[in-house]
Amino acid sequence: MADQRNFIVAIALSVIVLIGWDFFFAPQPTPQPITESPGTAAPPAQVPGGAPDITAPVSAPVAAPGEGPAVPQISPDTRLRIATPHLHGSLSLTGARFDDITLASYREELDPSSPEIVLLSPMGSTAPYFAELGWVTSDSSIVLPTSTTVWTPQDPNAVLTEQTPVVLTWDNGQGLIFTRVIRADDEYLFTVEQTVENTSDRPVTLYPYSLVARIGEPETLGFFILHEGPVGVFNRTLKEMDYDDLVDKKRESVESTGGWIGFTDKYWLTTVAFDQDAEVTANFSHTGTDERGRYQTDLRAEALTVAPGGAESITAYVFAGAKELALLDGYAENPGLSRFDLAIDFGWFYFLTRPFFLGLRWLNDLLGNYGVAIIVFTAFLRLLIFPIANKQYAAMNKMKQLQPEMKRLQEKHANDKMKLQQEMMALYKREKANPITGCLPILIQIPIFFALYKVLFVAIEMRHAPFFGWIKDLSAPDPTSILNLFGLLPFTPPESLAFISIGVLPLLMGFFMYLQQKLAPQPPDPTQAKIMMLLPVVFTFVSAQFPAGLVIYWAWTTLLGILQQWILMRRAGISA
Repeated sequence: MADQRNFIVAIALSVIVLIGWDFFFAPQPTPQPITESPGTAAPPAQVPGGAPDITAPVSAPVAAPGEGPAVPQISPDTRLRIATPHLHGSLSLTGARFDDITLASYREELDPSSPEIVLLSPMGSTAPYFAELGWVTSDSSIVLPTSTTVWTPQDPNAVLTEQTPVVLTWDNGQGLIFTRVIRADDEYLFTVEQTVENTSDRPVTLYPYSLVARIGEPETLGFFILHEGPVGVFNRTLKEMDYDDLVDKKRESVESTGGWIGFTDKYWLTTVAFDQDAEVTANFSHTGTDERGRYQTDLRAEALTVAPGGAESITAYVFAGAKELALLDGYAENPGLSRFDLAIDFGWFYFLTRPFFLGLRWLNDLLGNYGVAIIVFTAFLRLLIFPIANKQYAAMNKMKQLQPEMKRLQEKHANDKMKLQQEMMALYKREKANPITGCLPILIQIPIFFALYKVLFVAIEMRHAPFFGWIKDLSAPDPTSILNLFGLLPFTPPESLAFISIGVLPLLMGFFMYLQQKLAPQPPDPTQAKIMMLLPVVFTFVSAQFPAGLVIYWAWTTLLGILQQWILMRRAGISA
């Protein structure tokens, strides 16, 4: 049992240190407005005599502090409106960028009148974030469209909807006519067909690229079980990079057949891809300063040679939306985006987390409430591992029965550690007790319950999902507070006291943990016993800022463990 307790204490203290460091010491970046002046942006990089390098196809100038508007200035004269069932915003005709998109089905707050989630933002905003497509070449004499190129719409009054695509054209004046047909579906995917028509008298070789760029490091949760940042799938293998790592490495490239690349937030995703049979070079890159640098993910496809009088086309995809599993699975089927569900950070226990999520989603469809689904699913898991847990509890209870004799031996051989160990081993052998037996079952259970914990943390379906009573959002902390007697006193505790603003659910969870500790055999070491009894208090404070759905799961699974332990003790005739 000492090994088991040391294992639990190690896990608990590690979690406390990680969360405590993040809460008290992690620096919070201050966003600065950034502008991009027309005519100053560099064209896509061109490498004479070699393959084009698009580590930074667009070099956006960084505004000095105080320069540039805090709110993007979006002129309707240089934009086409986007209006689909799930996306609102506009497409910039300058550079043909996707840089103004909000999510129509998701709001900043629970209030349905609160602003829509802003996903992509243009230069001039505090956090520019955009997707762009284009061409590069090794022939520096060829004029190509850049981020400052103004495209001509076929219909200046067109609106990009799920039924009405838009067509943009640009003539380079050298015999090359560039056309883009942009289609939107009724969810979050844009399909862009790029065509180059060559009316000159010589062939040209061009490389298509697509990119997603962010100016400045975005604010992240910084939680160790969640990846937020550059992400992609190449040769059907997931690759994730942290923003800090990218700052240090500056650039990292991957060769792949198919795949996709972009940026992931906890709930939102922006990616680009080509047809999945295309050979591509994927790049993760960072340029500029740490505070105001440009983070970029891009793909460069194989060269296309356009013969005189001919035309060549390539299809690209831009996803900008919410990480809904059913939707990502659908895009993995059509248009075939490779393992697109990996954009959701299901983690190392993917083989458990994905089935667990599907089970929760099915229960929610059946019961109409994700909170109830969590309770039912947790009870099902408890039943599933009941035989394993019984072995653990039986071993714990056996050790609890031996505690008086163990204490007697400790007192008798207090000054002879060798003799004490010999007597203890003889006691275990005589009573057929094995301290390790109680450890093995818990090692089997850890992946199961961590996987469920992970699902509840990353699933967008929990966001703004209500439970009952005062819990209106399972993804947010319990809104009640002991500081105002859970709403009886007419004031709202300040955010500076959030770490001691404990709600009803964390208190229940802490109480259940305390009961579970009292039922378990007490450590013979008084210091270790005090540490174990202190853990419920510590976790009460820690869980106060956890999403309510996680605390419901934690409290409920602890209560089920208590009931299981109590039943087993009653059967064995052991008093608590």
